[in-house]
Amino acid sequence: MTRSLLPEGFEALELFAGKWAGTTAAERAALRSDSDPKDVAAFHATASAFLQPALELLDRKKLTQHDARETRLMNLMLTFAHVSLGVEEQGPDEVMARRKGRRMRIVRATADQAPA
Repeated sequence: MTRSLLPEGFEALELFAGKWAGTTAAERAALRSDSDPKDVAAFHATASAFLQPALELLDRKKLTQHDARETRLMNLMLTFAHVSLGVEEQGPDEVMARRKGRRMRIVRATADQAPA
């Protein structure tokens, strides 16, 4: 029996959990800019249906109380936030933003700080 990478109810996201659950803001930004646009679109299309249920689940506990599967789900949804900007707002202009984004790397972010 294989142990799930994500909490129960998020099985449809398992396919994406290994790659798209970036652990830092820099990693999430790199996933957005360095991934094949078809992969980005597939991740976005699947993950968009799970944003609200994920937030509802994750909000039940403090960040410091999340287990590994819940933390992975949080990281997956944070990557979804990065990807959503490109897919939903920039659309065809995302190609140009990707090139510029490669030159402007995130080195630190509030989201990377340990929860209090």
